Amino acid sequence: QVQLVESGGGLVQAGGSLRLSCAASGRTFSISAMAWFRQAPGKERAFVAAISWSDSSTYYADSVKGRFTISRDSAKNTVYLQMNSLLPEDTAVYYCATSRGLPSVVVGSYNYWGQGTQVTVSS
Repeated sequence: QVQLVESGGGLVQAGGSLRLSCAASGRTFSISAMAWFRQAPGKERAFVAAISWSDSSTYYADSVKGRFTISRDSAKNTVYLQMNSLLPEDTAVYYCATSRGLPSVVVGSYNYWGQGTQVTVSS
């Protein structure tokens, strides 16, 4: 089992920034990739960004490229999502997740999920 705890969400004005954190504990040796997804009301959970645990390769959804940055601290088993130039359409619950395989945009590729943290961007 891997436990994930997200933090850092909140309310911000459009154009502002937030930094999300996700701390992993438990069987962290099984982690091969970590990712952030988000889910807005009435919409399906959508891929945001992912990072490989072995070489820190990163992957982004087109909608966040150039604005969001995913990074990791292996010593702390923590992944971060720096979100800049936030838009109202970024409003969602953000979830972190872990995978035993390669980074993927597919929800089903991830086996452990955090409880989510709310990000609200006002216009």
